Amino acid sequence: MRLTKQTNYAIRMLMYCAANDGRLSRIPEIAKAYGVSELFLFKILQPLNKAGLVETVRGRNGGVRLPRPADQITLFDVVKVTEDSFAMAECFEAGEIECPLVDSCGLNSALRRALNAFFAVLAEYTIDDLVKARPQINFLLGLEPRPQTAA
Repeated sequence: MRLTKQTNYAIRMLMYCAANDGRLSRIPEIAKAYGVSELFLFKILQPLNKAGLVETVRGRNGGVRLPRPADQITLFDVVKVTEDSFAMAECFEAGEIECPLVDSCGLNSALRRALNAFFAVLAEYTIDDLVKARPQINFLLGLEPRPQTAA
């Protein structure tokens, strides 16, 4: 299974907001930090906002921020909003299926079990986990100057 670029950058946007520690984050700053277009991030922002994973503040000094603590937003929360389909095989899709084994095939159950395990692991990790795993994330995202090293 491969996650889309949209999901990848949705997670990155939430990580940026978490690293920015409750302050409003501006889309141009996030786009610059990750080297992607602002238009692409605005496209991703809409479903995240609708799902309550970010909140937006309009106006000249506006931006985006997390509506709740980063340790309460799981990767599964993001993936279920940003991915269109989790159909791993034809038998996962709605509609007429041509396979004669559809009702008695072990592949469908094995793939469904694998997909559920994938979701369970994503539900174990939060945005906060990803941010805390990288002590220099604020520097890497341009939110702080380079950390001082002991001489």
